Amino acid sequence: MKTTVKKSDFVLAPYMKSDDLRATYQILNTLVPYFLLWFLAVKAAAISLWLMPPIIVLITLFSIRCFSLMHDCGHYSLFSSKKINRIVGFILGVINAIPPYSWSRDHAYHHKTNGDWERYRGVATFLSTEEFSKLNGKEQRMYEMLRHPLMTVPGGFLYLALKPRFALLAGSYDFLAYIWACLRRNSGMSRSEIISTHQSKYWESADEFWDLLLNNICVISAWVFFSYLLGAGFFLSLYAITLTLSAVIFISVFFVQHNFEGSYAHKTEGWEYLLGALEGSSYFKLPPLLNWFTADIGYHNIHHLSERIPNYHLEACHRQNSHLLANVKVLTIADMSECAKFILWDSAADTLVSVATFHQAVQVKIKTAAL
Repeated sequence: MKTTVKKSDFVLAPYMKSDDLRATYQILNTLVPYFLLWFLAVKAAAISLWLMPPIIVLITLFSIRCFSLMHDCGHYSLFSSKKINRIVGFILGVINAIPPYSWSRDHAYHHKTNGDWERYRGVATFLSTEEFSKLNGKEQRMYEMLRHPLMTVPGGFLYLALKPRFALLAGSYDFLAYIWACLRRNSGMSRSEIISTHQSKYWESADEFWDLLLNNICVISAWVFFSYLLGAGFFLSLYAITLTLSAVIFISVFFVQHNFEGSYAHKTEGWEYLLGALEGSSYFKLPPLLNWFTADIGYHNIHHLSERIPNYHLEACHRQNSHLLANVKVLTIADMSECAKFILWDSAADTLVSVATFHQAVQVKIKTAAL
């Protein structure tokens, strides 16, 4: 598969300029309502728990917007200053319990390899049909179950609430074990040499470690403080519910942006970055209100063409280049359940398939061989 369209055909540069005033307004119209809703939740709970559902929905939506703006900060696109992006991104990361530095690094790798399914296997480390065929029946059923949409509920909570805490604990234990091993070997290495030669599975640099550590300190301190201030039962229950729901939504949105029928899913050899952006990313057409809460991330093909375009310019850039986007997949909320079945990569056909399609193909091969 080749494309005759070149990246230079797109008008992108005018939309890559950050607007600090607009970015500041976005931060204010997100954080102020978010904290006011928590205050409202406390007052409403004292009156009746029946008042809580709409507040929970709104807190969840503003949590999603916090995540989306953190995502822009990770691309250094929301503000013109890299330092401001790092600071604001860190604050937004604390709200959703995400260490933004390591998340942004992983996300940058996704951008560099989108559509190259030999190098990047999506949000849930999907298998190729060849790898899947080597699993026994029980393992195949387990694979399918773990990638069912309902698994985003426990998976989302674990991803946000527990994974960064585990990464710090496990990484620290691994680091201390390495120091102890070096000392026991009496290697003669200095303290700085021991530290510099350690390679962690949980962080890739000192900056990433400090970001992870500071995020954990801030997040856990906030949990303790608000549990004391509001009551542990009330705070932790409401926080867990809204954190889980927001994780479910942004994981699902990320999934549908790349896993759909006909999505560009190529081998490394012959892979094209531009096709990964245009045909390996969808235009997720959301209602205006949800577009606002997701910070226009539905214009995902444009975002992959240039991650330096801030969210507040994505829609205009999409309109400007609409004549070049004929092959972009347009999806709506109604398509999400259909997209959920594409959890296998057919490396021979360079496409995504469902487990049912895989089994049908196997049966056809068996019948053909028997003739």
